[in-house]
Amino acid sequence: MQVLIADDSSLSRRLLEETLRSWGYDVVVAADGTEAWNILSTDSAPSIAVLDWMMPGHTGPELCRLVRQRAAEPYTYILLLTSPNDKNDVVEGMDSGADDYITKPFDRHELKVRLRAGTRIVDLQEQLVAAREALRVQATRDYLTQLWNRSSILEILHRDLARSDREGSPVGVIVADLDHFKAINDTHGHFAGDKALQEAARRLESSVRVYDSVGRYGGEEFLIVLPGADDDSVRLQAERLRYAIRSKPVHTPEAMLKVTCSLGCASGIGGEVTAESLIRAADEALYRAKRGGRDCSFVITPAKQLHPAFAAVAAGTQLSCSRSETD
Repeated sequence: MQVLIADDSSLSRRLLEETLRSWGYDVVVAADGTEAWNILSTDSAPSIAVLDWMMPGHTGPELCRLVRQRAAEPYTYILLLTSPNDKNDVVEGMDSGADDYITKPFDRHELKVRLRAGTRIVDLQEQLVAAREALRVQATRDYLTQLWNRSSILEILHRDLARSDREGSPVGVIVADLDHFKAINDTHGHFAGDKALQEAARRLESSVRVYDSVGRYGGEEFLIVLPGADDDSVRLQAERLRYAIRSKPVHTPEAMLKVTCSLGCASGIGGEVTAESLIRAADEALYRAKRGGRDCSFVITPAKQLHPAFAAVAAGTQLSCSRSETD
């Protein structure tokens, strides 16, 4: 574990450094409060800091307050080096955000005990952060494919449409559905179906831009959100995704599966369309792709209408079907 020692006394600093290194700690040294803050304010700050009370630049208590105001993670455990006679120092130091203190000149055994307690607290905090992150992933990601789950991808779509309304740029959506997926489950079993879903998810996610989003919309359906994509861009992206899915078979223990998908596409500008209207248009386009023989992409442009209940396929909508030239 990495420990910062901040002390303007070269003798005290060297003694602390040699002691901590002999106990196996990775030691970082600062000669004053300014240098210590430069280290503590980084994302890779040491997990434990041993700070002298009086230093040029920033005092120990000042550094404690700065660290706690920053409220960064992971947690930094702070041990203050105080005067042996002034008990008011201890109260002020703990009020400033220190976790513990030790008087100078330090006792080796007492210092070891304090550092062990700090190490346990830091380890516990890291476990809590990891558990919280795991819960966040469970709440936002689909358990099977690790894509965004339905609620998260819809939230992303609403957010991108709000930005679209401000900037006047389009947002594209694609609803992709694996063809004849029930036949895969019925013929080869659900484990093969799960493998097909996972591989399809991987291919979709690896084929979009870094700022696009892919989510599992439900069952074998995926929703792809494409910021800045108009009808032509959505059509081209849909064909790339379609080809990525069908380009090679999916290997499973049960069989080599030829997997294809049908895709429905739509785009619009926030304020002129809603998330619901875009998805309705993409759903209708997906239905047309299925009716057109599957392994196909359709684009429908919804009418520019603000009411959320308007029909996705209104009079005058444009409809097209695309297949790649490699087919």
